[in-house]
Formats: sequence, structure tokens, C-alpha cells
Amino acid sequence: MNATNQSPALKAVILAAGVGSRIRPLTDSCPKSLLLVAGKPILERMIGHIQACGITEIIFVLGYINARIEEFVRAKFPDLDAHFILNDRFEETNTGYSLMLAKTAIGDARFVKFDADVVFDIEILRTLIASPFDNCLCVDRDIQLDAEEIKVMLGDNNRVLQASKTVDPAKAVGESIGIEKISSDTARQLFEELDLMMGEPANHQAYYEAAYERLIGSDVPFHSVDITGLDWTEIDTHEDFHAANRMFACQQP
Repeated sequence: MNATNQSPALKAVILAAGVGSRIRPLTDSCPKSLLLVAGKPILERMIGHIQACGITEIIFVLGYINARIEEFVRAKFPDLDAHFILNDRFEETNTGYSLMLAKTAIGDARFVKFDADVVFDIEILRTLIASPFDNCLCVDRDIQLDAEEIKVMLGDNNRVLQASKTVDPAKAVGESIGIEKISSDTARQLFEELDLMMGEPANHQAYYEAAYERLIGSDVPFHSVDITGLDWTEIDTHEDFHAANRMFACQQP
């Protein structure tokens, strides 16, 4: 039975530790999450959407130029219930390690996890929160799948069977966009997996999806939320950055 309505308040976790090396020189002195897309910093748009959907507490996992992000958030959103966690090993670790660091701040809450370089239509977040499933990945089915995408393979009732870069594109239904909802019970299991994984230095470059897949392999249910047709872009490259500016040009502040 879905117990979402009886769960603790929904929190947000934003992973913003990365360097953004593929989009240099734009990130030489600016964190990627503070780059302007259609005249507004990526992070400002994201926080605005989170607040508009009723989430009042946000956990930021920072690394590269962390002080500038914290200063921006405190100045722009002075009333936000914000928590800042430093991944001081950001240059040698990946998103799995960063998410692990949010364990204490999450506590027993359910949460929505965001990659800080995703620009998205607020309807994506509304659709995710409204899903009857406790653990959900936002999936775009109308996208070219290549090596870099987190590709999703589904079973019955939109249940996720695999979600990783190594999934065969021919067997995948689409791409996971980097925004997920995780239940309180699953969060406890997820952080246990991350603790185990990150105890091995060989796993420090693993993505958080590797922990999701370990849970899926243990029969923890994850489901797909179809956000096909809604606007979003993950900004990894200069091409992505220009595409995001074109896509969201009509939302100039």
C-alpha cells in the first residue's frame, strides 16, 4: 500500500558539487548551477519551482566554488530552510558519494533529489510529486539515447528494471533526467547501500543510480514517471547550454 500521505514532510536534495569541466571556460570562475539560462541562474529557477510545489526544506551538497553557491542562496532566498553540506572530495568522487553525505540531513524524511545542472518545466516536478508511487524516476521517452544518457528499462506497470548508462539503448524506453522521488523507507535502505559502496574507494566515481540499481535488484520497487513533452535540459556541454537558452527563452525574467 502507498503510505506517502502518512510519511514525514517532503524534503529536497540538490547535488551541486561538480566542476562542470565540459562547459569550461564558462565554469572557470562560476559554478555551473549559477550560470544564467534565459536570464536566470539555473539554481534560482530550480529553487523557485521547489518552493512553488510546497517543499520548504532544501539540502545542498556542494563542492566546487561552494562559498559562492551558499552566498547566492542565502542572499536570494533568506527565508529558505537551507542546509549546506560540503563534499570536500568533489574532485575525486561522483554523485553517489555526494548523495551519501546528505544522510544525516535527510533523517527519516522522504525526498526529491535534483541534479543541479537540470533546467526544467515546473510541471515535471508537479507530476513527480503527484505520482501514486513512492519511488519514482522522471523519464523522457522522446529522446535520442547515446552512451552518456542514464537509460531506463521498464517491466510491468512502469516498474524500473534497470537505470544506468550501460543499458542497451534498444531495450530502453527513455532517459532518466536526474530528478527522483524517494520514500522514507527506501531512503534508509538507499543510504545503507551508499555507505557500503563508498566504503570501497573503487566506487567513489559511481553515480547514485548504481545504488538505485542495487535496491532494484533486491526487489525494492522503483517506477517511471513519464514527463515526455515537457521542457527540460541537463547542461553538460556548450551545446546543452545553448539549447537550454533557446528552450526557456520565453520564460525570461
